[in-house]
Amino acid sequence: MQDTERLLASVENYLAQQELPSEPEKLYAPIGYSLSGGGKRLRPMLLMLTCGIFSDRPERAMPAAAAVEVFHNFTLLHDDIMDNAAMRRGKPSVAARWGRNVAILSGDAMLIWAYRLLGQVEPALLPRILAEFNEMAIGVCEGQQYDMDYEERQKVSVVEYMRMIELKTSVLLGGAVVIGALLGGATAEDCARMRKFAIELGLAFQLQDDLLDSYGDERLGKPIGGDILEGKQTYLMITAMSRASEEDREVLRHTHTDPALSPAEKIARVKAVYDKYDIPRLTEQQISLRFERALAQLDTLTAEPGRTATLRRYAESLMGRKH
Repeated sequence: MQDTERLLASVENYLAQQELPSEPEKLYAPIGYSLSGGGKRLRPMLLMLTCGIFSDRPERAMPAAAAVEVFHNFTLLHDDIMDNAAMRRGKPSVAARWGRNVAILSGDAMLIWAYRLLGQVEPALLPRILAEFNEMAIGVCEGQQYDMDYEERQKVSVVEYMRMIELKTSVLLGGAVVIGALLGGATAEDCARMRKFAIELGLAFQLQDDLLDSYGDERLGKPIGGDILEGKQTYLMITAMSRASEEDREVLRHTHTDPALSPAEKIARVKAVYDKYDIPRLTEQQISLRFERALAQLDTLTAEPGRTATLRRYAESLMGRKH
């Protein structure tokens, strides 16, 4: 049985031991800066834990786990450019610290580095893993484009939004677990089951993130309301728009741009509409549904149930749940 704390430490140690050239400094320093920012290391952890379900040698998956993490951080560098984000994980984004051009080029180098890491996997499995990685990568790009498209649209359906977050968030998790399963020697059927697990987990995780952005102060004591202040299309906003009266829809559409309101007033006004239509409870229901679907997939694997226990506990910890 795998120990998640030790596994996380191993992932961190492996990433820290990757030697980047010192020159040109402005190309490589931002990469080290980005990867040292921490985060949950969710994707490499899922990859390693999945490999451990099907193999007693999960360490063979470490280069692929690092590749997925480097790729994920590459996407964050470019996301911050597109979003004009000044901060990432509590410190200045690469674009804010070094400039947009440096962030673009360092991100490109990270993508190439991810493929170099991936090239270290077992040669016999490399074609299948490369194909999986490429599908994952293009899916993330598609999701980001949909996300940008939806910023320009007044009306987005729940179905469209769920498809967008599946591409932008879940596809990367799905790719990670399938690569881990392949490296562990899983069957095609078990790979498909693990993909379904990760897709549903990713949807639950993103919906919970949406909920906590507006209601997290009650649980975590963190600043809230960023999505509301941006007028962002989230599950809460889209669900409220589908249920609200036309008068309340006008509140949802225009509050974030009202110059007469303070940020706190804008957040309170939109949340009042959410509360009126029971949006937090509806969101919680969808989170629970997706999470239970994810866990149900683990019960269908051909591996012995005991081998999935660590991954199950890890998933529960991500969602802040105890079963």
